[in-house]
Amino acid sequence: MNSTAPTESELARLLFSAKAAAYVSPMTIKDWQGEGRADFVLVDVRKRHPQPLKKITGALWLPQPEVAERWADLPKDKLIVLYCWETWCSLATSAALVLLEHGYQVKELYGGIGAWETLRLPVEELPAVDSVV
Repeated sequence: MNSTAPTESELARLLFSAKAAAYVSPMTIKDWQGEGRADFVLVDVRKRHPQPLKKITGALWLPQPEVAERWADLPKDKLIVLYCWETWCSLATSAALVLLEHGYQVKELYGGIGAWETLRLPVEELPAVDSVV
C-alpha cells in the first residue's frame, strides 16, 4: 500500500468542510426566518429535566432521549435544525446521528439557544407540558 498521510492543509480543509456541512449559525436562521423560508424546522432537543423555560420562537420541542422513538414525527422533506444549550452540549449532536440514520437532512444550530439569546433573538415561553412536538 503506497498511501501518504494527509497534509495539515488537507486535514484543515476536511475539518472545515465537515463543520460547514454540519452547522448553521443563529444569524443564518434569523435571515431564513425573515425571508419566510418554510423548508426547515427548528427542533429543541434539550431534556425534560430540568425542563427548559424558553425555546426559540417557532421551534418544536422534542427532547433528545425521545428522538429515537419519535423521529417519524418530524417532516422528512425539510431540513431539520437541532439545538440544545450551548457549544459544550452534545444533545443536538446525538439527536442528529439518529435522524441521519433515518435519512433526514440535519444541521446543528451553532452555539445552541445560548448563542441565540446572546444575540437577543426572539424566544418564547415553553409551557410545562408532557407532550412534545
